[in-house]
Amino acid sequence: MPEGDTVWRTARRLHLALAGRELTRTDLRWPSLATVDLTGRSTLEVVSRGKHLLHRIEGGLTLHSHLRMEGSWRVHPAPGPRRVPSTTRAVLACDEHVAVGTSLGMLDLVDTRAEDGLVGHLGPDLLGPDWDPDCVVTRYAQAGARPIGEALLDQRIAAGIGTMYAAEALFLRRISPWTTVGELPDEVLTRIVETARRAMTVNCARAVQRTTPDTLRETTWVHGRADRPCLRCGTAIRVDPIGVAPTDRVMFHCPACQAPGS
Repeated sequence: MPEGDTVWRTARRLHLALAGRELTRTDLRWPSLATVDLTGRSTLEVVSRGKHLLHRIEGGLTLHSHLRMEGSWRVHPAPGPRRVPSTTRAVLACDEHVAVGTSLGMLDLVDTRAEDGLVGHLGPDLLGPDWDPDCVVTRYAQAGARPIGEALLDQRIAAGIGTMYAAEALFLRRISPWTTVGELPDEVLTRIVETARRAMTVNCARAVQRTTPDTLRETTWVHGRADRPCLRCGTAIRVDPIGVAPTDRVMFHCPACQAPGS
């Protein structure tokens, strides 16, 4: 699933292409929205909220989308591609650009005043104007007996961190993903979250995500590197499930650098 910085970049790309421009063609290929026509309305702004996209439209409407695992939005110069993929779920066009949403996991059209019904459950956004580190650390501390790796993935606590930034931040802080939140002092929780946030912020300006120095060939320390040597100690990187089914995920880690109590 895309991380918060990927969704932020997507929102930025859509905003630059559509904001302040009248929609000249719309095609929403979603059962509940198949008859909706937004032609003639102007895009006010497109913003991200964690891993959600909010496309605010003239007339008090918001088109909400979520990329899930495989979704994407692509922006093309008008008149756009002659043919779009069969997985296309939305087409939004103005005089200069055409935005095509494919394999979207969610697509809703709601009153802008009702956005909280879709994203109100989310915690503060690591890349948003509502970011409050003290509030977020307090929220994490309340997770108590949960493993820190699991808690970092809970969008209700803080929005935007996915499996990559969780794994990378915990590696950089030398903390096992299975250490319970209650075992970690507030200052350690602060360092973990700020490590993830700094990496996400830097990657907002990059086409390719990287958490390692530019001098290294590898772009991540542990994520996606199962069975390959740790860049710090040489131990084989492991990937193991974390969390409780059916919402369990996988976490990459170095069993030596991140040994409990290390």
